[in-house]
Amino acid sequence: MKTATRLIAAAALAACSMGAFAQKGETVKIAHIDPLSGLMGPVGSNQLKSFQFFAEKFSGANNPAGVKFEMVSFDNKLSPAESLNALKAAMDQGVRYIAQGNGSSVAGALIEAVNKHNERNPGKEIIFLNYAAVDPDFTNSKCSYWHFRFDADTSMKIEAMTTFMKDDKDVKKVYLFNQNYSHGQQVAKFAKENLARKRSDVQIVGEDLHPLAQVRDFSPYIAKIKASGADTVITGNWGSDLSLLVKAANEAGYTGKFYTYYTGVTGTPTALGQSGAGRVYQIAYNHYNMGGDIGKWMGEFKTKFNDDFYTGSVISIFGALGEAMAKAKSTEPAKVAAAMGGLKYKNFNGEVEIRKADHQLQQPLYMTVWQKADKKYPYSPENTGMTLAPVKEFPSYVSSTPTSCQMKRPG
Repeated sequence: MKTATRLIAAAALAACSMGAFAQKGETVKIAHIDPLSGLMGPVGSNQLKSFQFFAEKFSGANNPAGVKFEMVSFDNKLSPAESLNALKAAMDQGVRYIAQGNGSSVAGALIEAVNKHNERNPGKEIIFLNYAAVDPDFTNSKCSYWHFRFDADTSMKIEAMTTFMKDDKDVKKVYLFNQNYSHGQQVAKFAKENLARKRSDVQIVGEDLHPLAQVRDFSPYIAKIKASGADTVITGNWGSDLSLLVKAANEAGYTGKFYTYYTGVTGTPTALGQSGAGRVYQIAYNHYNMGGDIGKWMGEFKTKFNDDFYTGSVISIFGALGEAMAKAKSTEPAKVAAAMGGLKYKNFNGEVEIRKADHQLQQPLYMTVWQKADKKYPYSPENTGMTLAPVKEFPSYVSSTPTSCQMKRPG
C-alpha cells in the first residue's frame, strides 16, 4: 500500500513537473514578413539575419520556457497585398507567430487580417510581433489584443526628441521631411504639436511628404530645404530614403542638423561617411555603444555576417516570448498573449514592461550623435570610422506617452 502511495505521489510530482515545462523542447516557428528585394531589401535582409541569429541564441536552455525558435521568411516587397499572401502561406505552414516591422502601411493590413482570422478561428490564434512599425494608432485607436509592439512609437520618439531639442538653442527653423504614408505623416504631426508646446519660438519653415521607396535623387528636395533657410531637418525616413537624402545633402553642402530615427540603419552610415559629425542625431531604444550583452552580440554578429546589428527589438521579442511561454506553461498564442500583457522582464536596455492597456513596450530611449569613433565609443557601423555616441538617456517614464486604447479582449 505504501509503495502504491509513493508511486502515485511520484507520478503526481512528475505530472506537475511535466505541466510546468509542457512546452519544453517544442519548436516555435516565427514568420518574418518584410522586404528582401527592391530599394528596402538590404534593411529587411539585415533584420532577417538578426532574427535568425537571435533565434539560435535564445533557443533551448537559453530561454526559461526551454523552447526552440525557428524563423520562416517571406519577401513581401514592401506591399500590403504581398504581406497578406505571406500571412496566408505562413498559416498554411502552421506558423502561429508573425514578425513584421518595415512599413506601417503593411503593419496596418496585417493587424486587420490577424484580428479577423483570430475572431473566426478560435483555438488557432496568431500573434503579431511588431518590431519596427511605429504608427501610434496601432496602440491607440487601432489597438489589438493580438498585436505587441517592441519598438517605441512615434509619439514616444518625438516626445524624447523634442525634450532634447528644447535645450538646443541652435534650432530656430525646422523643416519636416518625411515619407508619404501613415508613419511619415505621424512624424510631421507629432513634431509640430511637441515643438509648439516646448519651443513656441521655433518656426516650421517647410514640410514635404515624398513617395515611399521610390525616390532615387533627393537633390531637388535638398534645394528646397536650403532655400527655406532651415537650420534643422526632422525626418522619420529609413532605408534608401534616408541614405539617399543624406547623400544629396552632403553633395549640396547643406550644413544644417538632422534629427532622425534611423541613422544607424543599413546604408545610411556609408552615405554619411566622415561628414555630418556633430550634426546628425538619432533617437532610438538602443545604440551601437551600449556594451554589456548587446555589445558582445553586436561583435559576434559583425564577425559572422560582416554586417551591423541594429534592430534591438529582435532581442526584446525573444526575451518576452521566453518569459511569457514559461509563465503560460504553453506555446499556444492565446495563453502566451495573456501572459505577455503586463509582462515585466529584464532586457538589454534595463527593466522593461509590455503595458497591459495597449501592448506597447515601455523602455528607455537614447539620443545619439554622429561623430568619430574613439576609445570611449569604438563601434564603427559599416566601417566608416564614425559612430553614434550617446548624449542623453530618457528613462521609460519620460519617453512614455498615454494611450487611448480600448482593447477588445477575448472572452
